[in-house]
Amino acid sequence: MGGDAVVDPGGHRYESVVDKQIRLAQERGDFDNLPGKGKPLPGLDAPHDEMWWVKSYLRREGLSNDALLPPSIQLRKEVDRLPGTLRELPTEQAVRDAVAELNMRIVDFLRAPSGPRVRIGPVNADDAVSRWRTERTAPAPAVDPAAAAPEPQPRPTTPWWRRLLRRG
Repeated sequence: MGGDAVVDPGGHRYESVVDKQIRLAQERGDFDNLPGKGKPLPGLDAPHDEMWWVKSYLRREGLSNDALLPPSIQLRKEVDRLPGTLRELPTEQAVRDAVAELNMRIVDFLRAPSGPRVRIGPVNADDAVSRWRTERTAPAPAVDPAAAAPEPQPRPTTPWWRRLLRRG
């Protein structure tokens, strides 16, 4: 900073307004003791990534990478995740409202599709509600620790290297 001053042939030095403000701030000490002083820049050693600013924005705002996907793929992923989303809803009306909202967005997309072609259509609300009911009423399967443990395999009596040589 401060090296942008222009010197004319007569030896007079001209300084831009911005350079002057920076020089005066440095002289006042406005840049001393700033937060992060002496600390390395985050991600300086990371490999070069052209989309670093987009990824850092998504991370900073707490957004999913799905926000970068085309609308057709976003909707397809929402339909695929729908059973897990509905499972957490407390009432049948909440399930129907969630399905109706998703279907409204799907129909809006189908009116003016954009992006890659992905097979997508409205979700049947009655099917979603019946699946929601069965998943909520089905008891979790009990896991028997004895049944879950694998049976021990008998140790071969022949050394591994002899078995290997026999094959060849």
